[in-house]
Amino acid sequence: MPYNYYFSRTYTFLNDLLTDEEKEKCREVMKIRGEEMYNHLYPRHLWRPYGSHANRAWHFLGEIAIAFLGEIEGADDWLWFAMNVFYNAYPVWSDDDGGWHEGLSYWRGYISRFLWWADIMRAAMNINAYEKPFFSKVGYYPMYLQPPGARRGGFGDLTGHLKSDGNVGIMSIFATQAQNPYWQWYVEAHGGQREGRTYVDFVRGTLPRIEAMTPTDLPDSRLFEGTGLAMLHTDLTDAANDVFIEFKSSPFGSHSHGYDAQNSFVLYAYSEPLLIRTGRRDIYGSDHHKNWMWETKSVNSILVNGQGQKPLRSSEARGKIVAFHTSKAYDYVAGKASNAYPGVLNRFTRSILFIKPEAIVIFDQLEAVEPSTFQWLMHSPNEMKVDDQHNVTVENGDAECNVAFLYPDGLQVTQTDKFDPPPRPRVKLTQWHLQAGTTNPQERCQFVTVIRPHKKDQAVPAEAEIERLPAGYACRLGLADGEAIVLLRTVEGESLKGYGAESDGDVAVVRVDNSGKVVDHFITGGNEVVYRGKSIR
Repeated sequence: MPYNYYFSRTYTFLNDLLTDEEKEKCREVMKIRGEEMYNHLYPRHLWRPYGSHANRAWHFLGEIAIAFLGEIEGADDWLWFAMNVFYNAYPVWSDDDGGWHEGLSYWRGYISRFLWWADIMRAAMNINAYEKPFFSKVGYYPMYLQPPGARRGGFGDLTGHLKSDGNVGIMSIFATQAQNPYWQWYVEAHGGQREGRTYVDFVRGTLPRIEAMTPTDLPDSRLFEGTGLAMLHTDLTDAANDVFIEFKSSPFGSHSHGYDAQNSFVLYAYSEPLLIRTGRRDIYGSDHHKNWMWETKSVNSILVNGQGQKPLRSSEARGKIVAFHTSKAYDYVAGKASNAYPGVLNRFTRSILFIKPEAIVIFDQLEAVEPSTFQWLMHSPNEMKVDDQHNVTVENGDAECNVAFLYPDGLQVTQTDKFDPPPRPRVKLTQWHLQAGTTNPQERCQFVTVIRPHKKDQAVPAEAEIERLPAGYACRLGLADGEAIVLLRTVEGESLKGYGAESDGDVAVVRVDNSGKVVDHFITGGNEVVYRGKSIR
């Protein structure tokens, strides 16, 4: 592939300096090369477009076609094919919201290579790639995944140590090509674009400049529905001041380099990773990569009878985000992932309620095909302090979170720093893995878990109570300026009442200050919230 596009670009740049004989030799070589690539891709890639490497080979073939159009017989067919791929089958790992299934590392690799083709389409055919739905929103994926200062790459292969400034070059091109002021803000928040030295940098530099706009009028959190990714924030403009949750429940399944399990999440606070996806790709397909990182046990999700989601790296192991809400006070997301446990689960619904910025309530509802045990998984870069299931502490740098498994009681909590299997000896990696598991097999199980992220020197209320109701749960959580009453419904059509609050919703929360005055509220899947006999909706 590199031979083909480097040869085509060089042929273009040096064309006036070549003799007729030299040009003919170039045509002879590239006819062989072009036909080889065309026969490899056509027509298979139009019907099976999920091949990883083929998703860049097609536009390299397009470069050959443009460079030698009218000079090599068949080049017009190569161009016809490349444009059909662009309009009908590219990019396959994406959605119309700008999301990407395979993670930021592969996103950077593939999109940066495509940008040459976008420039060529604009120059040669007057086609603006950024009018396509995905490319019109493409910059929001890195922007919401990596606010300025972030060190992470989200779900997907080779993402663990990526830094936000690695997006600047690509985002600068996006901003000017799409004339998007928020993407230009992202570039300038990292100190601006570095001056390029190539011919194409000069050409791109002729495009109209755009004034940056700070994204204060954008929602702090965003859903990429088609790829099943929700990114929840308290501060989109600065990772050092941000609490970040990424949740995955994807209709793409665990296919290719986006192999992470469904209904899993990660938590970062104030630039530090707290609850993470684990492992390190030593060699692609190694024992550790395949039998740890591709498995559910490596992420913050749930095992059934000690087993994870199947089949591995498959489009069949699907999830789906079924609800999403964002505001300055609350974020909410829910995903379903029973299809990822074929023949094992009839239901796995995970709901995450983020009471910004200090409390995260995770509500899991599971129904098994037969009586089973369930293991709630949590991973951290450092050893977790475990007093009991109601008091687990995770620390990293200046960030910390306290975790309470409010329900059910009697969980067996274990922790280890061992991988099964471990990476190769040359990889020096220590991470910690916690399981909070039920001990008695049962067909139905619900977990109610509260996580409180905060800075290490910050005092955090520890008060948390839960009441089991006939149709769900009522929780009372102490907050810095009062408390929150959270109602979680398990029986459709029923109402819940507890700690002075009442609602007909699937999830409802009432937040009150220290004087007992209602500050705000949230409801999903219902119509009314009542507090101490007074309707607040």
